[in-house]
Amino acid sequence: MFAMPRRLVLASALSLTTALAFPAAARAGDITIFAAASMKTALDEIVTSWNAETGNTAVVSYAGSSALARQIQNGAPADLFISAAVNWMDTLQKDGLIKPETRVDLLGNSIVLVAHGANAAPVEIAPGFDLAGMLGENRLAMALVDSVPAGVYGKAALTSLGVWDAVEPKVAQADNVRAALALVATGEAPLGIVYATDAVAEPGVSVVGTFPAGSHPAIIYPAALTAETGKPEAEAFLIYLSGAKAQAAFEGQGFQVLKK
Repeated sequence: MFAMPRRLVLASALSLTTALAFPAAARAGDITIFAAASMKTALDEIVTSWNAETGNTAVVSYAGSSALARQIQNGAPADLFISAAVNWMDTLQKDGLIKPETRVDLLGNSIVLVAHGANAAPVEIAPGFDLAGMLGENRLAMALVDSVPAGVYGKAALTSLGVWDAVEPKVAQADNVRAALALVATGEAPLGIVYATDAVAEPGVSVVGTFPAGSHPAIIYPAALTAETGKPEAEAFLIYLSGAKAQAAFEGQGFQVLKK
């Protein structure tokens, strides 16, 4: 049976690691990027290339888009924000906290059902599918369903498919999508809903089904410079994200590149 206390410890530990890392990263880097946790594998690769090619230093703080947006609202010194959902970028734009002329829809993604292990049997995801029965007494790992984009998309999909009410009591919520992925990879939860790109990055899970695109809002990752940044390196990095090397890294992790 799923161990809830351990889940809470894991999710909190991941969140705490990000929080503790942030002040040092802000001091050490020439530019500071706030990015959705689902971007970590691809963006780490891109940042390594950028640092080597330019001699500058870009440092990334990863978390759920909602948490990052709230940090920016509270004055955190970010130069660039990349969200996994349009609404959080809209919120910062309404608050005057980004430079709207720099805003670009960078990437697309999809959400999938993942299972623990490398060879799990596929599942037909369709209206009324018995996800609750598949779980039994176990839990479904998801990012926070009312604030973190991956969780919001997942809840929307399950609702549109008519299975949310049955599944809701079995959901184990994590602070961000990578924390939800970790719950499945470690076997804490047998199933989880994450981005397709997260599944590519984790060999300890299998994709057993992809949610129909029409079952949830379109998944778009907007990027923009923050209103407070005056660093030309930040603008240069945003341009770099649309270059061939960055696009290859994103596509290698399963993202759909929207800005070409």
